[in-house]
Amino acid sequence: MSVIRQPGVLGRTTQRRVLGVTAALSAAAVEAVAVGLWFTLVVGTRTTSTALAGLGILFCGSLLRAGVFGATVSEVGDLLQPRRLGAALVATGGWIVWLLIAERIGSVLGLIVATILLAGILVGQFELERHVFRLRSTYGTARTPLIPALLLAVGASTLLASAWFTDWAVATPPLALEVTTLVIRIEALQVGVVVFALFAFLAHQQRFERLLDP
Repeated sequence: MSVIRQPGVLGRTTQRRVLGVTAALSAAAVEAVAVGLWFTLVVGTRTTSTALAGLGILFCGSLLRAGVFGATVSEVGDLLQPRRLGAALVATGGWIVWLLIAERIGSVLGLIVATILLAGILVGQFELERHVFRLRSTYGTARTPLIPALLLAVGASTLLASAWFTDWAVATPPLALEVTTLVIRIEALQVGVVVFALFAFLAHQQRFERLLDP
């Protein structure tokens, strides 16, 4: 009843929710594109050129995602500030460590260990970003971002599993056009990227909802 009697409160709550969902979509899109492209380039057999290209894509994506986070919870600033570059480097390193550990151990055990490790790294990464953007320590920001980290780690494990443990593809019948023949082919890795994007959205939505609530 108190909210109904104060339409300004309801308006601010709605604005925060819309802002949180929009920011989560933006952050998830950036993360899915960056991690998906990097993973596609480096999973399995990799060369020096693909590794360097993937590293550059992953770092730029981490920097852009940090920019989305900063613009949402604080104010728009220079993305090339040393502290923001440092946060992007930590995020980039976390993904690389995750994949290296998974490959080093291998099999399902490697997937499980790497997922748990990534969840811990992401908790630290999210806490680091909170300090980088100098958020006030309220009840919402003080809670450990365990659920967002777990959601993102589970999405990453699904992405890795789609590359390691599945080998299928679905193709449409050939569609004859005037100058060529079109075939749409969907592979397991592509589905894994989509699932990762969904988990990334859920993770960032949880995170922004917690940070934007008073």
